[in-house]
Amino acid sequence: MRPQPARVPHAASVAGGMVVTVLLAVAALPAATPRIDLDEIEPGMRGVGVTVFSGTAREEFGVEVLGVINNVMGPRRSLIIVRLDGGPLAETGVIQGMSGSPVYFDERLAGALSYSLGSFAKEPIAGITPIGEMVATDAAPMQVARRRAAAIAFADGDRVHLAAAMRRALARTEPFAGRPDDVRATGLNAGEAARLGTQLRPIATPVLLSGFVPEVIDLWANAFDGSGFVTTIGGAAAGAATQSGGDGARLEPGDAVGATLMRGDFAMTGTGTVTLVDEDRVYAFGHPFYNLGRASLPMTRARITTVLPSLAISSKITTIGDTVGTIDQDRSTGIYGSLGGGPTLIPIDVTIAAADRELTESFAFEVIEDPFFTPTLALTGLLNTLLSWTEDLSSASTLEVTGAVHLRDGHDPIRLHNVYAGNGAALSAAVSAAAPLSTLLGNRFLPVEFDRIELGITTRETPRIARLERVRVDTPRPRAGDTLPVTVSARTAEGELIVETVSVRLPRDVTGPVQILVADAETLQTRDASAGRQPQQARSLTQLIRALNRTRQQDRFYVQLLAARPGAVVRGQPQVALPSSVRAVLDGDRAGGDVTPLSEATLGEWDVPTGHVVSGSRLITLTVEPAGSG
Repeated sequence: MRPQPARVPHAASVAGGMVVTVLLAVAALPAATPRIDLDEIEPGMRGVGVTVFSGTAREEFGVEVLGVINNVMGPRRSLIIVRLDGGPLAETGVIQGMSGSPVYFDERLAGALSYSLGSFAKEPIAGITPIGEMVATDAAPMQVARRRAAAIAFADGDRVHLAAAMRRALARTEPFAGRPDDVRATGLNAGEAARLGTQLRPIATPVLLSGFVPEVIDLWANAFDGSGFVTTIGGAAAGAATQSGGDGARLEPGDAVGATLMRGDFAMTGTGTVTLVDEDRVYAFGHPFYNLGRASLPMTRARITTVLPSLAISSKITTIGDTVGTIDQDRSTGIYGSLGGGPTLIPIDVTIAAADRELTESFAFEVIEDPFFTPTLALTGLLNTLLSWTEDLSSASTLEVTGAVHLRDGHDPIRLHNVYAGNGAALSAAVSAAAPLSTLLGNRFLPVEFDRIELGITTRETPRIARLERVRVDTPRPRAGDTLPVTVSARTAEGELIVETVSVRLPRDVTGPVQILVADAETLQTRDASAGRQPQQARSLTQLIRALNRTRQQDRFYVQLLAARPGAVVRGQPQVALPSSVRAVLDGDRAGGDVTPLSEATLGEWDVPTGHVVSGSRLITLTVEPAGSG
C-alpha cells in the first residue's frame, strides 16, 4: 500500500469526510486511477490537491472551482479555473514547483495544477490542465523532424549578449490564450474569462543549480528572466546520479519529481510534481518543461527542503535524489516518462592545470543531448571550471584549451586547440569550445550522436598578447618557383619583439602581381565568411567535420599567397582559375545558393606560431617574374 499523505488543515473546510476519503484513495490508487470528465466540472465544486511542502510527505490543500475556460484558437485546450486554500497557500499563494500537483473531485482525478497569474497575484487563482488532455497528448504521435539548433551567438564572447541570446532561445512561456476573443467559458462572465485566459501562464519551473560559482548562476538567472524558469540553489542527495531499482523506483501522485539537464560535479535539474502514475508511466507538470517534444532526460526523485515565501511569487527549495526513470516526452500539456533505468547522457571531462604553479584539478559532468542544451550546458560547465580558478569573469589571463569531441557511428573526432588571452578570456574560451557542438547539432545532413567530450585547460596568470608590427619581404620581384622568405614581427604587451620567418614557395605557373597577406585568425575568418568558405557552407557532414578541424588558432599569424584568379566556391569547395565558359555556367547556378564567386585564389597558406594571442594584418603586393628571366 502506498504511504498516506499527511493532513494539513486549510482555511475552507472540505465537506464531510471527503478529504480523508480522497487521501486514502491517493494512498492506494489502483493502476487505472478513476478520472472525472471535464464536462462534469461545475462552479462551486470543492476538491483536494496533493503536493509536497516539506521533505517527501505528500500533503493536501483545498481547491474550489470557479469555472472552465476554453481556448478556441491555436491548441484548442481547456483549463479548470480554481481558487486554492489550505496548507501554507494563504501565506505563499501559488508556489513555483507545484506544477503537476494532482487535483481530485469526488475521489476522481481531474488534472494537474499548472497555471497561475504570476508575480504579485492578490489571491491564489490557478489553472488545472485536464488529465484527459495530458493522457491524449502522451498517446498522440510526434513529428520526427529534427529540431534545428537554437540561434545562440556562440561567436560572441560578451556576457550580456550571450545571456540575451540564451534568453531568446529559452523564451517559451505564453499565456493560455493569446487574445480575449479566443476565450470561451462556463461559470465565469466573459470579461473575467478573457482576463484570466490572457493572464494565466504556466507556473514557473524552479531549476536547481548545484556546484556553480555566482557568476554562472547570474548568467542563467538573466537567461531565465521572463522565460518560465527560475534559478534556485540546492544540492544533490548522496547517490543522486545512481539508479533506483525495485520498489525504490516508484513515484506516487503528489511526489516532487525532477527533470535533469546536467549532473555530476555540476548539476542542473528542473522540478515539479507528479500528477499520475499509470503502471510504469508517469505524467507530471501539466505544462511543458522546454517543449522539447521527443526527449531523453533522467527522471529523478526530489526532496523539498522548504518553501520560500515571497510577495512576488513563492518557490520550493529542493534537493535532487536518485534517478528513477526516463522522461521521453516534453509536450504542451506536460512531461511524460517511464519508471526504470535512466537515459545515457554525454560525459564531459575537464582537466585544468596552472602553468605558473604545480596545480591540477579534474571535473566530470554529463549533459543531455539537445541542440540548445548540449552546447549551452557544455559552455556552462567549462566556464564554471575556469571561474572556479580565475574567480573573475573579466580578469586578464591566458588560457590554452585542447581537447576532442568524439562522435558515434565512425565519424572522425573534432579536435579542439586554441588560446585566449586578456580580459574575458574565460568566457571566450568557453564560448569557442561550445560553438562546434552547436554547429554539429544544427547540421542539415545527418543526425550526430556524441560519445564523449574531453577538454584540457592550461592557465597562466598574465595575458600573453602580441600585435603585428611589421612584415618584410626582401625580394620585391621574385621569380616563379622561388622560395620567398617572409619575416613577421610582432610586439608583446610588455614590449618584447617577436620575429619569425616563414618560407613561402611560389608556384612555377604564376607570374605577374601577387599579394602576401599576413593576418590573425579572426581577420581570415571574416574574409572566409564573405567568400562563402565557412563550415556552414559544407555540403556533407564529412566536409563539415573537416572544416571544424581546420579552425585557425589565435596564437599564430597566417601567411597567405593570393593571386587574381577568378573562380568560385562550389558546394563548399573552392575552385580556382576556372575558364570563362565554366564561370558563366556557374554564374547561372548562383540563385540556388550552391555557388559563391571568388575574385582571387589562395595559392598557399602557412602559419607562424608565436606563443601569444595575436592581432593585426598586413597586405603586400609583389610582381613575380617568369622563371629564368633577368
